[in-house]
Amino acid sequence: MNRNILLYILAFMLLMSFATGGLPDILQTLINQPLVGISLIAGLVIGISLHEFSHALVAYRLGDPTAKLQGRLTIDPRSHLDPLGTFALLFLGFGWGKPTPFDPFNLRNIKRDSALISIAGALTNFLIAIIASIPYLVMFYTHNLSLEIATAYQYLSPFIWINVILGVFNLIPVAPLDGFKVLAGLLPQDWYEDFVRMEQYGIFILIILLVTGVIGKILSPIVGIILNLLLPGFSAGF
Repeated sequence: MNRNILLYILAFMLLMSFATGGLPDILQTLINQPLVGISLIAGLVIGISLHEFSHALVAYRLGDPTAKLQGRLTIDPRSHLDPLGTFALLFLGFGWGKPTPFDPFNLRNIKRDSALISIAGALTNFLIAIIASIPYLVMFYTHNLSLEIATAYQYLSPFIWINVILGVFNLIPVAPLDGFKVLAGLLPQDWYEDFVRMEQYGIFILIILLVTGVIGKILSPIVGIILNLLLPGFSAGF
């Protein structure tokens, strides 16, 4: 999509956000609960950077050096954060990193390998959330959950929560999200070609889903289930 059109759409959504609800949730949290807000932002920066790095790494391992040649085979956030996407995250509650490029013609099996590259980012976000949850889970299931650990997770839980959201959101099967290519890789060959033709309409479908709130209705129950598994018995304070 033309970047100018995207800017107009984001500007409209930003105006609607302020008109209907004041400051966006992330900025409101940063003002009212600074440590929680910092945890959210840290989760976004680390989550997006490792998400995009994972795409680059898997593509390189599968024979495509495109991302490596463009300096994307790194965990440095400066290589992965998109200024416009970061702005949208802070002010609208959704956003994106710089898309990690790959050349499908360098892959042995375009359909399968494209799906593997695409799913790597979301799996990395889930892995980050799981690793960050391990101390809590150990203490919870050994019945040694202390007040100190519970207090610490009041501030760490937003970091976990945002990575779960990044993982689930990116697996929605609508282009340009990763889930589109993941689903394409699972389809039978006779369905695959018809499905990939829909990619050009994906951004319009995604914007409609975001504006109408359908995305939130999709994310909330799935994210809730995963968080209950990672932080059982925990009540988030944000």
